[in-house]
Amino acid sequence: LLHRLSANYFSKFSRAPVICKVVGRKVLDGVGQPTLEVEIYCTVKNCEKRICSTVMSSHAQISENALPDTAKADERERNDSVNTAVEWVNESLNTMLRNLKPTDQCKVDKVLGLSWFNPSQKKKIKLVERTIPPAEPVESVLCGSLAIGGTSLAIAKAGATISHIPLYLHIALLKHDQDSPKEMTLPLPMVTLLNCEKISPAKLKLVKEVMLIPPVQLSLKQVSLSFLDFSMKLIDFFFHSQQPSPQPADSKKGKAHNIGKKPQTLKRISHLGCLITGCDNLEQPLLLMQTACNNMGLELGTDMHLAINCAAHESMDYVKGKYEVLTGTFKSPDEMVDMYVELINKFPFIIALIDPLRKEDRQQWNNICCALGSKCYLIAEDAAKYISQLKIDENINMPMCSGVVLKYINQTTRGEKADFQTLQAVGLGARFIKLGGLSRGERVTKYNRLLAIEEELAKNRTLRMSFFLTLFSASTIARVSTK
Repeated sequence: LLHRLSANYFSKFSRAPVICKVVGRKVLDGVGQPTLEVEIYCTVKNCEKRICSTVMSSHAQISENALPDTAKADERERNDSVNTAVEWVNESLNTMLRNLKPTDQCKVDKVLGLSWFNPSQKKKIKLVERTIPPAEPVESVLCGSLAIGGTSLAIAKAGATISHIPLYLHIALLKHDQDSPKEMTLPLPMVTLLNCEKISPAKLKLVKEVMLIPPVQLSLKQVSLSFLDFSMKLIDFFFHSQQPSPQPADSKKGKAHNIGKKPQTLKRISHLGCLITGCDNLEQPLLLMQTACNNMGLELGTDMHLAINCAAHESMDYVKGKYEVLTGTFKSPDEMVDMYVELINKFPFIIALIDPLRKEDRQQWNNICCALGSKCYLIAEDAAKYISQLKIDENINMPMCSGVVLKYINQTTRGEKADFQTLQAVGLGARFIKLGGLSRGERVTKYNRLLAIEEELAKNRTLRMSFFLTLFSASTIARVSTK
């Protein structure tokens, strides 16, 4: 006992843990794509100890409908990027980060930022252009740059581990300059239930995702059970039952209108963890969701709300200079604004539109925000700039919007994400979190982690019920891996 007490006493005077080794390796992510894993080793009480690891998402997006040649090119780009990132972590970053404290995130991110300009690294990296050229100059992505974001996040996890606190609290402390928040709010989940296919025979080219948003008074546990039930009823609708006969339209209670022809047969589960279907018009998936809610005794606009990821940039025909909203039906940017105004007026239970326009259509973003800003969130995802670019030029010309979806990828460091209050949904108090559907292991794991955080905050009496702020204020949506 005396020996143990002496050891504990003298350990207080030992040197604080410092990074001794950073290891990068190529692994597979949740959908079987190659990506980067970063391991952090620290010297703790004169002994080398593995602290933690993190798996990073690459910038390469999964295309449901890519042509074979495009898919092969994307695969080569992703492999090249991951291989370069592994080499970058094991060589340059491993040397530059040695002897830094994992709890000193600001210094770590500063070093990571300087690693971009390491002369020895410049010979090994190259710029990779995105495959689909936008109207604006093509944004370049540094090959292997996920080494920066992956290492930054791994060290943040190491700092949390060494401090013996969960990552979300460690991030909250960084946000509040080490002042522990008295209360924390869980973000409202945007749960993807439908992934709308944009290729033939589907006629609808505009909508990519249809998402449910729960009311603020429900706990995350209640939300998960309710949404699982909702998903099962959708599956039953597609596979087993005849099309339900919706009630006559009642604008006061928000009953469903006539859906018309049932959406095309379900083909598979999307990588987003939800059903994939093709639709013939813009109203069809909305009326389907409305009917499903009515069959469960729920009322859209009261018990549930909808969000739509339009991904409008994917439907732009650059030859015609117009959006192909339906097969053979094209609309100019101004006509798109009018279409969205009519849509929200007809379906007021839609409280968020993601990427309703391309980032280049700034005047139309201004117009749609003026017309609908008090009725729904107008969110930029692909229409938003990379955080690294915003850090370089704070006056960069971004579309006017009420919020952004920001993903933890590539060269963006944890510190840069903290500056924009977007890294980790709980620690930084994001209003929403967009994690996809309730299928596939990598998706469900994130929801399960949120459930555990909710229980922990409730047990510590630091959980505050979330609430909707005015639609005029800026909104943040996190789309991150919740660890």
